[in-house]
Amino acid sequence: MSAMLTVALTTGLLTAAAPTAHAAAGATLPFTSVEAESATTSGTRIGPDHTQGTLASEASGRQAVRLTAGQRVEFTVPRAANAVNLAYSVPDGQSGTLNVYVNGTRLARTLPVTSKYSYIDTSWIPGARTHHFFDNARLLLGQNVQAGDKVAFESTGTQVTADVADFEQVAGAAGQPAGSVSVTSRGADPTGNGDSTQAFRDAISAAQGGVVWIPPGDYRLTSSLNGIQNVTLQGAGSWHSVVHTSRFIDQSGSAGGVRTKDFAVIGEVTERVDSNPDNFVNGSLGPGSSVSGMWLQHLKVGLWLTGNNDNLVVENNRFLDMTADGLNLNGNARGVRVRHNFLRNQGDDALAMWSLYAPDTNSSFENNTITQPNLANGIAIYGGTDIAVRNNLVSDTNALGSGIAISNQKFLDPFFPLAGTITVDGNTLVRTGAMNPNWNHPMGALRVDSYDSAINATVNITNTTITDSPYSAFEFVSGGGQGYPVRNVTVDGATVRNTGTVVVQAEAQGAATVRNVTATSVGAAGVYNCPYPANSGTFALTDGGGNSGWNTTWSDCSTWPQPGQGNPDPDPNRNLAKGRPATATGSQDVYTPGRAVDGDANSYWESANNAFPQSWTVDLGASEAVRRLVLKLPPSPAWGARTQTVTVLGSTDGATYSTVVGAQGYRFDPATGNTATVSLPGGTSLRYLRLSVSANTGWPAGQFSEVEAYSTS
Repeated sequence: MSAMLTVALTTGLLTAAAPTAHAAAGATLPFTSVEAESATTSGTRIGPDHTQGTLASEASGRQAVRLTAGQRVEFTVPRAANAVNLAYSVPDGQSGTLNVYVNGTRLARTLPVTSKYSYIDTSWIPGARTHHFFDNARLLLGQNVQAGDKVAFESTGTQVTADVADFEQVAGAAGQPAGSVSVTSRGADPTGNGDSTQAFRDAISAAQGGVVWIPPGDYRLTSSLNGIQNVTLQGAGSWHSVVHTSRFIDQSGSAGGVRTKDFAVIGEVTERVDSNPDNFVNGSLGPGSSVSGMWLQHLKVGLWLTGNNDNLVVENNRFLDMTADGLNLNGNARGVRVRHNFLRNQGDDALAMWSLYAPDTNSSFENNTITQPNLANGIAIYGGTDIAVRNNLVSDTNALGSGIAISNQKFLDPFFPLAGTITVDGNTLVRTGAMNPNWNHPMGALRVDSYDSAINATVNITNTTITDSPYSAFEFVSGGGQGYPVRNVTVDGATVRNTGTVVVQAEAQGAATVRNVTATSVGAAGVYNCPYPANSGTFALTDGGGNSGWNTTWSDCSTWPQPGQGNPDPDPNRNLAKGRPATATGSQDVYTPGRAVDGDANSYWESANNAFPQSWTVDLGASEAVRRLVLKLPPSPAWGARTQTVTVLGSTDGATYSTVVGAQGYRFDPATGNTATVSLPGGTSLRYLRLSVSANTGWPAGQFSEVEAYSTS
């Protein structure tokens, strides 16, 4: 086998590059894409824009070209081709046509464009707005063109926004396999006028153990097929054999051995209704099945897979313009391989594994090219055991979506959280990550999310390339707002270029080891390490060596870094401890450590009673020059005067502590505000501040309502 080519995104063109020592990212594609904004045009370029709900935000490269009547966009053909597919958008409620020119000569055929399959509303999904603005239309040119030739599209009246053109050399129609049963021999109508449903059923029944042949033509099915097993459904090629139906196979089980290959299934799904099985495959194909060479378009979901699909292979397919997922392994997937597929303009996760009812196990998404999922993630792993995500190319995610999400978000029960080893290796993420309208803060290009439960699986993230993320590169978060920990994560080997805000966005408690991560052109700071929700715990980043270009920490957890703003000079008078993660050797009832850094002098931390000494620790996020502490108790007169004996300790790594100020008694008196000030020696620098309380004359426990740390004396 010849060496695989890397598919890489460059300005205006999907290009092939020589392979590196690591496997190539993305699918091996039969076409080459050219961005409209890089073409010659008399129209208006729009974007770039990452704002949810804007047309440019859903475009490839976040840019496109708007054409009004008589305006055109002219592409330079990048390769030998005889066909083109155009991604485009027209205003809601409108349809029209584009004139097509080859080297200045207008073709007799026009390219129809419509908003029929666009402008989807999903009001039941929090944070969603009208989305799914683009659509795809394809055309056989009727002639061969060569690299350097010109193909132009011209608006005939309707406003059309051109996004990207795919140029392809389509092979001629394949011939009928010997011994196969043709659907036309059972009465199927290749003109698309008649209903061919029964003819397909009869051919499948007659061909058990063999091949059902779908000759070139257009076939209309009015209801789904079921009882499919031990049969191959084969067409003459996805540009030649086209089945028009919104529900192709719908069955809860199968003995397996089902192979679908080399035809198109194009639906009529114009809105998303989750209770409807408007999918190419809904349910099970059975063990040992395969899906290859398919063109799937205008459906709700390409493949929504439940039941037994053991060792299924899904490869070399195109998924376009789904209103929901491209493919979802909805529990119980064992040994499934999804590879070398192209997915554009999915209305939810492009590729997902969701371990509902049973875990997805030993399954993988490999070498897929994914672009423009417009409501969720490029790739999402929701639970499962021993899952792999390898060598995928993901670009241009929109609201609610990361390029890759490794998550314990369950949606429903029974859910099976991440377990075993989760391998995320060799992936390339371009312009991925988005502002989450539900959180009001960003989602990273690659997100590890303990949404509904702690992540205890081993998560290995290796050999990653992240380019032009509008916000952060790697995010560790508990997105459900419950503060569950993210543990056992290793990031080893990553190149991060032009990230909008930070390289690491750490918001959960837990830990990760990071090594060999190189960053250039970082927008704000290297690390944002602030708990979400506040006071939910510390995230420990261990520097494993080999890291460069991101050694700064965002200075103020009360504000979010904005793309490209840089790390502002901190206020020298600010309280370094406010809102930072706090821990303690013990707590009494609801009086937890975070109450001492919440900015409210009326709430307080109280240690376990009758168990001196007790200690309280806060992580300042970075080594700081601390010169003064202000210790507080609630100012209410109900708190009688007392003296606490406190030792101040400091650490730069959270492991080894040294004494900063030896044990002293500090007087707290409501008559003077119930505060005590501790002066620290000049030259004190610490990240972790620890107060050890060995006595309290007013109560048998350590108590602080606020611990304030200042860099000024």
